[in-house]
Amino acid sequence: MQLSTHAKARSQQRGIPPLVVKLVQAHGAREYDHQGGVICYVDKRARRSIEKEVGTQVMRRLDGLMDVYLVESAIDGAIVTMGHRHKRINRN
Repeated sequence: MQLSTHAKARSQQRGIPPLVVKLVQAHGAREYDHQGGVICYVDKRARRSIEKEVGTQVMRRLDGLMDVYLVESAIDGAIVTMGHRHKRINRN
């Protein structure tokens, strides 16, 4: 998992633990953002996949932290920034 300096700062400021970042990156849905990045987020399918991996008890504890998004660079796959989702992801 490669994080930019900006992403490390945003992770700390927004209280997004590294475990959640790894799970979203491994299981999350991906959408191209038309600006040179790829947005990773957790949808229903990703939630089921994560629950199979970590179990129901852990998923219940992490449920409040799963509404996050990651923006990866389309060139090298490094995470550029991250945050909490308050709106739907635009799927064009």
